[in-house]
Amino acid sequence: MKMTSLLIVALQIYSSLAVLGFDLSAKHDDFQCFVKNGYQFAITRAYRSFGAVDLDGYQNLEKAKAAGLLGDVYFFPCKGKKTAKAQVQEFAQVFGNQQSQVYGTVWVDVESNPSTDCGWTTDYASNCNFLQEIVNELKGSSRSVGIYASQYQWTSIFGSASACSHFASLPLWYPHYDQTPTFDDFPKYKFGGWTTPSIKQYSGSSTVCGVGVDLNYYK
Repeated sequence: MKMTSLLIVALQIYSSLAVLGFDLSAKHDDFQCFVKNGYQFAITRAYRSFGAVDLDGYQNLEKAKAAGLLGDVYFFPCKGKKTAKAQVQEFAQVFGNQQSQVYGTVWVDVESNPSTDCGWTTDYASNCNFLQEIVNELKGSSRSVGIYASQYQWTSIFGSASACSHFASLPLWYPHYDQTPTFDDFPKYKFGGWTTPSIKQYSGSSTVCGVGVDLNYYK
C-alpha cells in the first residue's frame, strides 16, 4: 500500500462511474463549491517550474482535503538550476517527508519548462536520466509517484514516443483537450510504454467556482 496512490485506490470505489476532478495552480479558498458541483478530487501544485515550493499549493491542498475532496499534488521540476535531490528536499520540508493522508500521488509534470535555466535540453538521454533522478528521490521517502505528460511533450523531451519507457509501471496522467471525459482516445496517443492511463485532463483553462482550473477524469 505504501507505493500505491491513495487517490487511485479510493477512486476505485467509483469504478463504474465517471469520476471528475480538477487541478489548479492559483490560490483559492472555496473548495466546498467544487464538492457542490460534483467534483471528487483535486490536484494542486506542489513545486513550481522555476525551482521553488508552492506554498499556496499546500494551502490549497489542505483546504481541498478539509472540504472532503481526495487530493494529489503535481511537481514541475527544474532541470539545470538545482539538483533533483535539492528540489525534492525543498518539497519535503513543506509537504512532508513521507506519504501521508494529506496527499496520495506526486505527479511529476513532464512538459516544456519556460523558466530561465530550468528547461529540458536537446540531450535526450540526460533528460531521461534527470526524470529518473526526480522519481527516485520522491520514491525514496515512500511516496507514490506518477507521471503527467502528453505524447507530443514526451517525444519533444526524450526524442521519440517510445523513448524513456522504463516509467511505464507508474500511473499516467495525460492531457487531451477533446472535452470528453473518457479514455477512448488513448490508443491513438500512446507513448512511453504505457498501455493504460490513470487520469485524463480533458479540458484546459476552464473557470469553475471563480477560479481557473483544468478538468480531469478518472474511471
